[in-house]
Order: sequence, then structure tokens, then C-alpha cells
Amino acid sequence: MKSSSRFFPACAALLLALALAGCASHDADSASSRPVLYPNAALNRVGDAQGRMEANACMARAQAAGLNPTLASNEVGRRAGEGASTAGVASVVGALITGRGGEGILRAGAAGAAIGGSAGAVSGAFHNDRPNGIYRTFVQRCLNEKGFDVIGWN
Repeated sequence: MKSSSRFFPACAALLLALALAGCASHDADSASSRPVLYPNAALNRVGDAQGRMEANACMARAQAAGLNPTLASNEVGRRAGEGASTAGVASVVGALITGRGGEGILRAGAAGAAIGGSAGAVSGAFHNDRPNGIYRTFVQRCLNEKGFDVIGWN
């Protein structure tokens, strides 16, 4: 009974952490960010609205060329696997060092893998929205060829 009373709060905390990770706002390092144009002669000539339309056209052109704004990786799964294997092995080694018997070793390994996998999944959720550098370079070059100067991403 005691182990189940600890299990539910731990699950609730994990679900809350994953929900917060999903709701994290994007920043300049987010794949959903947009190019920021310097107000040079080209932008001053066409105006901000046309500059945004040109940026949209370049982003669409990059996607049509097969580029994706995000890196195609599964950070959540990868980090969950890394965390589970690392913590599981560490827990088993700890159980061996402290002299626990067969079932104690298995319990320690399973608990360590569960904790490490959960921590890795949360970490992966926070790092799953990385921008694709090639996509950004494509968009920046496209805008540069039109006379615009990209000074960053926002």
C-alpha cells in the first residue's frame, strides 16, 4: 500500500513536468522562430508588410526544397532510453556494491530505469524543438538574394 501511495504523486509530477515542457514558449533558438530583417534600403523601399511576405515566401521555398524548420530527431525517446539505461545500470551496480541479493538487484535496476527514463523523457521534451541550421541558412540566403539583411531569428 505504501508503494502505491508514492507512485501516484510521482506520476502526477511527471505528467505536470511533461505538460509544462509542451507549453514552453518559443525563443530565438526555437524552430518556430522567424527571420528578423534589418531596416536596410530594400526593407525601407518595400515596407515591413512586404518584407514579412518575402520572408514567408523564402520559408515556403525552403520547405518546398525538402527542408524542415526542425531537426528530424526524437529527443524525447532518445533521452528517455539514455536515462533509463544509465540509471538502471547505476542502480544495479549500487545494489551489488551494497550486497543486496538477487531480487533486490532486480528491484533496484527496475526502479533506477523507471526514474532515469522519466527524467530523460522530461529532458528530451525540453530539447525536442531545435532549429535546423540548413533551413535557416537557406531562408537567409533567399532573403539576401532579394536584398534583405537577416540579423537574427525571433
